Amino acid sequence: MKALYYDCFAGISGDMNLGAMVDLGVSIEHIKKELSKLGLDGEFEIKLSKGDKHGIFGTKVDVIDLNAKHAHAHDDDHDHHHHTQQSHDHTGMRDYGEIKKIIEISTLDERVKQYSIRIFDEIARAEAHIHNRTMDTVHFHEVGAIDSIVDIVGAAICFDALNVNCIMASKVETGSGFVRCDHGLMPVPAPATAEILKGVPICSKVEKNEMTTPTGAAILKAFVDEFTEDRNFTISEIGYGLGTRNLEIPNLLRVMLIELETHKKTSTEKQWIIESNIDDMSSELLVYAEERLFKSGALDVYKTPIIMKKGRPAIKLSILVQDDRLDEVKKTLFKETTSIGLRMYAVEKQKLDRKFTKVNTSFGDVTLKEAYLDGECVNQKLEYEDCKRIALENEMSIKDVYEIIEAIIAKGKERQ
Repeated sequence: MKALYYDCFAGISGDMNLGAMVDLGVSIEHIKKELSKLGLDGEFEIKLSKGDKHGIFGTKVDVIDLNAKHAHAHDDDHDHHHHTQQSHDHTGMRDYGEIKKIIEISTLDERVKQYSIRIFDEIARAEAHIHNRTMDTVHFHEVGAIDSIVDIVGAAICFDALNVNCIMASKVETGSGFVRCDHGLMPVPAPATAEILKGVPICSKVEKNEMTTPTGAAILKAFVDEFTEDRNFTISEIGYGLGTRNLEIPNLLRVMLIELETHKKTSTEKQWIIESNIDDMSSELLVYAEERLFKSGALDVYKTPIIMKKGRPAIKLSILVQDDRLDEVKKTLFKETTSIGLRMYAVEKQKLDRKFTKVNTSFGDVTLKEAYLDGECVNQKLEYEDCKRIALENEMSIKDVYEIIEAIIAKGKERQ
């Protein structure tokens, strides 16, 4: 099974991740072509260079903000998006709503859009918690700058291009000391980074330096399936993404394309089910509460009609959530519903290995999700958003779209 392993012995930042992806084999021309779909041409330039840290050669990526009065290499201090050593105004900064709109109306592939928003959601959630605001009203400050947008959407483009089955990572080096931000000196890891890395194993062996940025932390948090030091795998390719500073250790991110054994039938995760019986809320308010629960990190929310004592009709609200989002989801449940109590119990979720492939059709590429048991494909499903887009663009029934593409898949299997 193809997978990625992030070796974060020197932390991670957005530009180091892009450098590692290019060094691993993702075409920089492909990245630039896809980024052009954001409609932000003329706002940035990508600079690619080769170099070494302690004799280890890798790739350096800098995103140049062309709107800035003085274009600067954006890994100015390990690529941290706080105003380090320089005084900038907020020209070109965008808030969460603006960034989501840019992504959603772009011509990027639907999967890349989803991946990008998933990363931004992690940052917005952290900023909202720190500044006691809602996610929708968060202003991203430096993480709303063009270089950060390119880093994050670029990461999504690379994940889509590599099309791996899972992503793993080591402990994350955060560094220690203090970093200067708009708000003054802040401890390392910076508050947003620390909030994002809740539930993630970290270390701080590098003194007086910030090694992991909010962008880097969000990329890991959004996509890593497992943090482990167990390296029981076969390495296929290695990519090195270079930082700017010269430190006592090699200032670079190592990302490995690996092969995992696929003898396991399923993978198991510990999650929680939260339940609450509600008999005094309108359906409209329940729908709104469901949306807010998903925003808070719920993996699934479903409603079951029940009859309570004295024959009162009610709804049992059930929520599936991972451990690191448990407290936030409980808080949202109490804030957005009339519930004054809940039940919760731990569950184990088993899931099959999954693989995403592209099906070439006359409508363009369509994503196919496949599930594997003991290395055998036992289930497959076309990506709904892709089929929906094709149906709308061609004024077709979505049922017809499914039938046409499924016929293409069947013919392809017959030729094999």
